[in-house]
Amino acid sequence: VQLQASGGGLVQSGGSLRLSCVASGPTFDFSDYGMGWFRQAPGKEREFVAAITWSGGSTYYADAVKGRFTISRDYAKNTIYLQMNSLRPEDTAVYYCAVDFSRRRVPSTVVTEYDYWGQGTQVTVSS
Repeated sequence: VQLQASGGGLVQSGGSLRLSCVASGPTFDFSDYGMGWFRQAPGKEREFVAAITWSGGSTYYADAVKGRFTISRDYAKNTIYLQMNSLRPEDTAVYYCAVDFSRRRVPSTVVTEYDYWGQGTQVTVSS
């Protein structure tokens, strides 16, 4: 399984970015698995941001981003997105997408429950 994240960059506080993560693999069926976004700031542990179930019917957000970020998935493009609005300097981090091979009805927020990870994309929010 390969996950390719993109869309990061430098943005001013209050601005927006949309991250994308394309999933691929010879036997990988995108519609079967939950997906998530995590982030890691310098000197901090990787933390949960948002997740979506395999069906797309359930999403979950960290309290810090609730109401500002939206996760979605496009089955035709094997892609998940993270729309980030009203960005703040504390959102600065490397953002990672990940796949969860368990078919959960509720998205997982736990780093160790995700099976494959993308390479990360840097998001920097200036004040």
